[in-house]
Amino acid sequence: MPADLALVTDSTAYLPQQAIDRHKISVVPLSVVVGDEVRAEGVEITPKDVAEALRAKQRLTTSRPNPETFAAAYRAAAEGGASAVVSIHLSAELSGTADAARLAAADAPVPVLVVDSHLVGMALGYAVLAAAEARDAGLEPAAVAAVAERRASASRAFFYVDTLEHLRRGGRIGTARALLGSALAVKPLLHLSDGRIEPLEKVRTASRAIARLEEIAVEQAGAGAVDITVHHLAAEERAEPLAERLRERVPGVREVLVGEVGAVIGAHVGPGLLAVVVAPVLD
Repeated sequence: MPADLALVTDSTAYLPQQAIDRHKISVVPLSVVVGDEVRAEGVEITPKDVAEALRAKQRLTTSRPNPETFAAAYRAAAEGGASAVVSIHLSAELSGTADAARLAAADAPVPVLVVDSHLVGMALGYAVLAAAEARDAGLEPAAVAAVAERRASASRAFFYVDTLEHLRRGGRIGTARALLGSALAVKPLLHLSDGRIEPLEKVRTASRAIARLEEIAVEQAGAGAVDITVHHLAAEERAEPLAERLRERVPGVREVLVGEVGAVIGAHVGPGLLAVVVAPVLD
């Protein structure tokens, strides 16, 4: 493995800790603000904390890392022997994280290539893992960044939420759409499109929405080699059966992971989230 190329991502990739350790990936945390208290994702606040706070109707907001946090990560990489960094992050349409990374990159002691994945969750995580495999294969930094961009571009994320209210409060979906969904008692299916959260379909019941989410994932996966992650927030009883069905139905699946989203995404979607990430394996 080339020891002189460091990989950095942010906490919304929700990578398994084993993968972070194996590939020596540096993870910069975003923050959740509960009331007036700022807590680092994955360090000081858990998904369970967020679900409980939302059910209690506490005020929650999220914030990007400041540029100095990224600057410290890039300095640490250089001090550890890296001669370059590839820094891969969640969609700039959803957060200022990539912008903060670029500000820090301008003054970093080594060259830093910042990649906006236009994604979040393991859709971002799979792009980071593709970059790790490319680095381990000996590719140069620009080629590693290009591999991350290719896998991100090929990946899709679809999700169901019990209510659009949390997305509306966080400004991640328009008020008119959120109110329309509530008025019609619609169970919305959404997806990431060009880095933004957009409505995909409207379904009348939760059970039908989850069944449709499964069908969409199977259709998107096709017959080629893919990795799949089923994300949830406080809904493991929905996630595990869905994951098992996808293992049985997707012929080219390489792995199906089940993972709870972290505090930052949880704060915007609310308990009951069910999402499927489909990431084709690069040739």
